[in-house]
Amino acid sequence: MTPERPKKPRTVFRPLHGLLLLDKPAGLSSNQALQQVRHLFRAEKAGHTGSLDPLATGLLPVCFGEATKIAGSLLGARKAYETVAVLGATTDTDDADGAVLIERPVPALSDAAIEAALAPLRGRIRQRAPVYSALKQGGEPLYAKARRGEAIEAPERDVDVHILELLERDGARLRLRVECGSGTYVRSLVRDLGEALGCGAHVETLRRLWVEPFRDPEMYTLDRLRGLAAEGEGRLDACLLPIEAGLAPFARVEVDADQAARLGHGQRLRLPPPVAPREVAVFGPDGRALGLAELEADGRLQVRRLFAWASASPRGE
Repeated sequence: MTPERPKKPRTVFRPLHGLLLLDKPAGLSSNQALQQVRHLFRAEKAGHTGSLDPLATGLLPVCFGEATKIAGSLLGARKAYETVAVLGATTDTDDADGAVLIERPVPALSDAAIEAALAPLRGRIRQRAPVYSALKQGGEPLYAKARRGEAIEAPERDVDVHILELLERDGARLRLRVECGSGTYVRSLVRDLGEALGCGAHVETLRRLWVEPFRDPEMYTLDRLRGLAAEGEGRLDACLLPIEAGLAPFARVEVDADQAARLGHGQRLRLPPPVAPREVAVFGPDGRALGLAELEADGRLQVRRLFAWASASPRGE
């Protein structure tokens, strides 16, 4: 009789709030990386801000606890990447993980010819998403339909490409730097560049360098986090950034103790009218963020998301 394997102890999760700047490894989906980190930290609640393909590496901001309430704001932030594009082959996923669909000879290309192909891909452009993407159609991700062999018409949408430049050439490989807005697919940029050059192209490697407001991030690999976990949970927790670090792009509104308590109880505030309506981060008298709100032209502060501790703010005497 085969002896039973000892059961792995179940993770006992804990309330934990903050941001982790994870250096996602290649070979894992963003969700797989998230779940590994969540279990390492024993966080009750976690989410990530902006998926990276399994092939991709680099910055994946992970939000724990109340920080998940600002994840949507980070999703729309400006991002920077470095990628290596391989000319001469088109794949079904637009990257090296896919099956080759077409191979074509790579013509002799001057830097001027490459620049001429890059130029129309900058600015506000219309982009078709990859067929293998997490975009949903009829409530289902496109990649699920593609894996079943269904015919798919991938949607087009407007995206912003702030910087797209050639850093280096090595035969049929082009190393590119990309800075772009939310919803931009680097795989699509590389695919469209290859078509403009007449030979096709796909992404060989992709690394996300930064996501606003984390332009010079100290990232943690899974291996480093595992090593810190072996030294004690306090060492892990020291890797976290406070929620306030993710609110740097927002205009700051400070309220006193009485106003903080009123917000926490769902009451509206009226402040001196701003120059223009805007989304703001609200901070209490102790410097701690209370939530996100919309400051309207007449000075009314309309709360959008409050952090859990905002409702515990005591009234001033």
